[in-house]
Amino acid sequence: MANSDVSQPLMSANLSMLAFQRLEQAIMAGELQPGERLSEVTLAKRYGISRGPLREAIGRLEGRNLVERVANQGARVVSLDQAQIMDLLVIRESLEGIACRLAAARIKPAELKRLHGMLEGHAQDASVVSGKGYFQGGGDLDFHYRIVRASGNDRLIKMLDEDMYSLLRLFRQRLSTAPGRPAQALEEHRAVLAALEARDPDEAEAAMRTHIRNSRASISHIISTTAEAEVA
Repeated sequence: MANSDVSQPLMSANLSMLAFQRLEQAIMAGELQPGERLSEVTLAKRYGISRGPLREAIGRLEGRNLVERVANQGARVVSLDQAQIMDLLVIRESLEGIACRLAAARIKPAELKRLHGMLEGHAQDASVVSGKGYFQGGGDLDFHYRIVRASGNDRLIKMLDEDMYSLLRLFRQRLSTAPGRPAQALEEHRAVLAALEARDPDEAEAAMRTHIRNSRASISHIISTTAEAEVA
């Protein structure tokens, strides 16, 4: 898969940060596949930097749960089986359900307005309209992230943002393409937003849990179908 600038040499004093961003991008784009070994020699040559900054970048990716170290093999892109992905999504349902409940009481009117604008943009996105997928960026570009931030619970924000979201994005990017799922997910997002606007914590939590539960079912179906196809 071609990419715009992932393989361009890095020309900056902050090489480790740029290397981290480039490697994260390559992992999210599937250029570095789950389970693929990260050779410092190969990657240093690709990015035109010394192995010191690269090693720091790999360490940061490990902190984000995108890279794991295997005995006698070194660092590699994380690879999760179906059971591990499902376990992660069960935890996500609980944590985001709580975050949405808190946000119903704490979210500011200006943020509700921004979320409205975000969903309007999603509704016009070519991938969503065509049904090809529902892809969101990280951080403030993610509907879920903004709601978690609006919860005002610093510990909860840290647990989701630092410990789970990078890993979740990796699999959401690749498994959000089930037929009919993009349109359904958009409507579920609208239901969550409506509950937040109504300042109804019970309904907000229920709407978020329903949304993530449906996502989990969709992902489970895609993984199972893919596994059956590979066996056949």
